[in-house]
Amino acid sequence: MRVPPAGLMMREWWVHVGLICIPLLAVYLHIPPPQLSPSLQKWHNAGEAFHFRGREIFYRDSYGALGSSDVIILLHGFPTSSFDWNKIWEPLTQRFHRVIALDFLGFGFSDKPRPHRYSIFEQASVVEALVAHLGLSNQRVNLLSHDYGDTVALELLYRSDQNRTGHLIINSLCLSNGGLFPETHYPRLLQTLLKDSSILAPVLTRLTNYMIFQKGIGDVFGPYTQPTDAEFWDMWTGLRYNDGNLVLDSILQYINQRFKHRERWVGALTSTIVPLHMIYGPLDPVNPHPQFIRLYQHLVKRSTFTILDEHISHYPQLEDPTGFLNAYFNFIHSF
Repeated sequence: MRVPPAGLMMREWWVHVGLICIPLLAVYLHIPPPQLSPSLQKWHNAGEAFHFRGREIFYRDSYGALGSSDVIILLHGFPTSSFDWNKIWEPLTQRFHRVIALDFLGFGFSDKPRPHRYSIFEQASVVEALVAHLGLSNQRVNLLSHDYGDTVALELLYRSDQNRTGHLIINSLCLSNGGLFPETHYPRLLQTLLKDSSILAPVLTRLTNYMIFQKGIGDVFGPYTQPTDAEFWDMWTGLRYNDGNLVLDSILQYINQRFKHRERWVGALTSTIVPLHMIYGPLDPVNPHPQFIRLYQHLVKRSTFTILDEHISHYPQLEDPTGFLNAYFNFIHSF
């Protein structure tokens, strides 16, 4: 019996593999987002929505401490959502009259339009619109931000200090583990590929799955402070909601915006008279120790700062909520 050439057999093998994999890949690319867990569903049910330029923005607004008029607004990071604040939400409501958090456009339970040119400037306008929607335009507000939210906070600070129309009246600003300085910021490999590759990005966003996401997020948590499986899944669910994985490349242009507008945003940080504080997890591979905090101390001389335990990384409010809260309350009670 004649045996087919090895090359022909190999080609036939690849054809069979392709016939099997292509339908599987097609099924995956159209797989619906995961169902909300009970904790994430509870967070969603406790929130509301308002409209910004025809887009729906999710937010939470909890009334808390009696006898206080203080308001705090929480600004989350990339690629997650307002749910990042869930571990410190209740303690904050015991200190502040109102605790407010939103999902930025393109994140969490907010709309995720595509194609869309996402920008830090637009996100700052979303925050200003929410404050106006809540009737707080003439109220002094405290900003508490993390990661991506830090840069949004700096744009809000710039507008406030420049007395721009519609600006917030900022009582204080507390930052945490954000890439404030492009020269000490080290994006993850996938982030770099997504933000800089117009050819690869559409493919990579569709191929991003839970395992890739879990690995990427796990790498920016400390080895002893890793999220539980349920917490990883909630982060992934928030990302996949409204097909958020498909807008990652557009949102990631914020890294390039940080370079382009460094003078504006770092300038606002170094020149403001608003009380400032930095809460920093030193194991952060994105904003590594000691380079980041040394530059922060050098440039932002008016700010106080807290360096948390050495095993705390990029998500300090989730990795060490008690330490984070202690640092924040010490700051807020210092002026």
